Amino acid sequence: YFAGILSGNWGTSIHTHRPVLSDIGTAAPTTLELVIAALIIAVLAGVPLGLAAARWPGGALDHAIRVGSVLGVSMPVFWLALILQLVFAQRLRLLPVAGQYDPNLVFSHPLTVRTRIPVVDSLISGNWPMLGSTLVHLVLPALVVAAYPVGVIARMVRAQVLDTVGEAHVQMVRSLGFPERTVFGTFAMRLAWNPVAAVLALVFAYSLVNTFLVESIFDWPGLGSYAAASVSTLDTPAIVGVTLFVGVIYVVANLVVDLVQAALDPRIRLR
Repeated sequence: YFAGILSGNWGTSIHTHRPVLSDIGTAAPTTLELVIAALIIAVLAGVPLGLAAARWPGGALDHAIRVGSVLGVSMPVFWLALILQLVFAQRLRLLPVAGQYDPNLVFSHPLTVRTRIPVVDSLISGNWPMLGSTLVHLVLPALVVAAYPVGVIARMVRAQVLDTVGEAHVQMVRSLGFPERTVFGTFAMRLAWNPVAAVLALVFAYSLVNTFLVESIFDWPGLGSYAAASVSTLDTPAIVGVTLFVGVIYVVANLVVDLVQAALDPRIRLR
């Protein structure tokens, strides 16, 4: 089996009767689309929240952000997914409840598949109705997957900035008359990016596995749906293949973080 892995033969799926590696290659891009969108949301939300909590520690805003971070980390994803579907899809009717795009667009504006990532494919082909539909359908599942990373990143940024703000160079910048917004957002945050980059590798791997339930709830045709179908049919080659793929992605993500840390911090050198 391991010899086959090295040669690209990951076995044959029992329920699809296709090579496992081919099935993973078909399902993985849509899952990566969901995870990357969730991490973008997590960074855009978690970093400002962490900075705000560090800027006014002990205040009402700090307590609210810390409580929200704990809820985001500990809240079950299936419960959050169902609540968001109930509120935004059923009650408010603002967002679609499931799927990757409006199925009616398959006939009026068919998608040209190039990368198997609908957002990218619709953008490349200039299919603007399909692009708008894919972005709208991406909102709810991406928010659910982003809940855990937002909490982790916000807590990490707050802790690192509070540790860094007492450093001599930050105190010197403050004594030179720089506004507090610049002191926290530029100088204190600069040294906090390394641990934030390190935790991104962890939350990336966690989010990749976290999509399994989310994809089932939102009918998202990705790696999670493929894994769930494999488990229900006791498809051992597919289950092992998905596990191996997630492990490889985890190792690659940690390698990328090491390279990013070396680029951000001149004290780190690659030998």
